Amino acid sequence: MQSPKSGDQNSALAEINITPMVDVMLVLLIIFMVTAPMLQEGIDINLPEVSAQGVESATDDFILSIDDLGQIYFNENSKEKFSIVNVEEKLAEAFKDRTKKEIYLKADKAIKYGFVVQVMSAAQHAGVEKIGMITTTPDESETTKPN
Repeated sequence: MQSPKSGDQNSALAEINITPMVDVMLVLLIIFMVTAPMLQEGIDINLPEVSAQGVESATDDFILSIDDLGQIYFNENSKEKFSIVNVEEKLAEAFKDRTKKEIYLKADKAIKYGFVVQVMSAAQHAGVEKIGMITTTPDESETTKPN
C-alpha cells in the first residue's frame, strides 16, 4: 500500500521551500536600511527658525551655504568649500553667463551676522542682483509648549 505522500513515481514535487528566499530578502532589507542614510550627502547647517511661509524653489536655483565654521559651499557641494577671500571671484565666474542672477543664502544660526553681510556684499560685487534667505519653520511641538 502506498502512502498518500509518496504518490506516483512519475509525479513532480509540488512543494517549494521559500525559507531560503525569505532569509535572503531579510538580509538585503537590512543592508539597504543601513546603507540608505549613508548615501545622502549634504552640508550640516543649523538654520534659524521663522514663522513665515516658504517660497517655491526651482531646480536651477543657486544656493550658497555657510556652516558654523564660516566655510562657504555652492549648491550643496560639500567637497569644494570657499572662504570669504575667494568667494567673490568664484561667484563672478559662476554668474558671468547666467541670465538669472539670484542666489539663495543658507547660513547657520551660530555664524555672526557680520560675516553673513560680508558674503552678501561679495555676492553683490560679483553681479548677483537678488539674494533670498533660507530658514526653517519651528516644529508644531515647540510652538505648543506650555509655559
